Amino acid sequence: MAEFGLALLGVAALLVATTGLPVFAVLLVASCVGATVGVVSGAIPLALLGALPSRMIGLLENDLLQAVPLFVFIGALLDRLPLADLLYRGGCRLAGRSGASPRLAAMGLSALLAPMNGSVGASVAMLARVVAPRLRARGVDVAQTTALVSVASTLGVLVPPSIVLLLLGDAMMSAHTQALNVSAAQNRIINTQDLLHGVLGPAAIVLLLLSLIAAWQARRAPPAEPTPLGRSEAAIATLTVAVIGALLGGVAAGWFYAVEAAACGGVLLLVGGVVSGRLGFGPLNGALRDALDITGSLCALFVSATTFTLLLRSLGTDVLVTAAFARLPGGPAATVAAALAVLLLCGLVLDAYELIFVVVPILMPPVLTRVDDALWVAVLSLLALQMSFLLPPLGYAVMMSGARIVPHPTLRQLVRALTPYLLGLAAVLALVLAQPRLVHLLDAPAAAARPLRPDEVERVMRAAPRGVEP
Repeated sequence: MAEFGLALLGVAALLVATTGLPVFAVLLVASCVGATVGVVSGAIPLALLGALPSRMIGLLENDLLQAVPLFVFIGALLDRLPLADLLYRGGCRLAGRSGASPRLAAMGLSALLAPMNGSVGASVAMLARVVAPRLRARGVDVAQTTALVSVASTLGVLVPPSIVLLLLGDAMMSAHTQALNVSAAQNRIINTQDLLHGVLGPAAIVLLLLSLIAAWQARRAPPAEPTPLGRSEAAIATLTVAVIGALLGGVAAGWFYAVEAAACGGVLLLVGGVVSGRLGFGPLNGALRDALDITGSLCALFVSATTFTLLLRSLGTDVLVTAAFARLPGGPAATVAAALAVLLLCGLVLDAYELIFVVVPILMPPVLTRVDDALWVAVLSLLALQMSFLLPPLGYAVMMSGARIVPHPTLRQLVRALTPYLLGLAAVLALVLAQPRLVHLLDAPAAAARPLRPDEVERVMRAAPRGVEP
């Protein structure tokens, strides 16, 4: 029945790619069909399906999921408040009169707000509203405008503490646990905080390289006019940058949780919008409605993907995938390369959440049974996801940007504008692939083991309950 599960996965992928149906609906139908066939054939015990509700409740009690509606709400508020416009104008003024200043300000704006925006789609909407009209007014052709908006919108995949990064960290922790159970290895299981630290170095390299490419593309642009910015606007922009920097830095440093940062950011945006009079009942109602709609869709996707992956494991499809990876020649390097290729292909038809909930639980446990460095694999996966969203014409960010920016560039123009960015991302991916230590720059040094002193032994003995050896 393992082959049946693999065929079911292929049919589901084909339906998602060709019909435009919601992914969660396709997965639920596939799960029902697969479960019916499995129970009738005797491959799946009925008691296993009875345990599904309790398993689902346990998964939904994950504290990390509390961050999802908060980040989505922040993205909805940013789409209705003029804060992004104010920060962009402040960035242009800070970058000076260089012809590259509007593009560099767009990169800075996205690096600052994309981690709190909730999704690549929300970042595209923000940049298409704030950045694209100004670039077009300065004579930047539509292909380069679309390329810049697409590239900048994907920075939220890498820059901590984006919800994509947090959810991938949780999925990788689960996959790593399964892999260690299979291999009986004694490695430490990675967690979300490890991923937040591990991605900082590659994310900084990506941001610097993409900014240099954006500046290079603007080398013939005329000098920019001075950007008007009042004293009160400058003060608000400075305060906003300081608050966001403190929140993002605090999460990356481990001082507080991402849920707490998202809650604080949402409250500050809400209070600021109401006090300034920019967020009346209508816009607030729309933001809440959008947040509930998107959160509901993500929860439905999470439930359907969890059901589908449990079905595949019950059919033995995970064993089949593990055996396929074990037969790959070339050792761990070939395994990682094959996994990245799968992610790149899946990224052409799936968004980040669908990849994390559907593909990662199936793909990563077999990979991590052959590769010891789970953090390295996780960072490479993030880089591959970002790159897949920019592959024309089907990349998620490219399609979203093309739908919002008019007139639409030709495919040839878009490929030419995106090629430098894709080459830069490929270079960073190759660098991290060749130098795994780049993801371990902030690893805490392991404490050196030493024998206990006599007084420490006595203290442990006194603390141990009677009849129990310490």
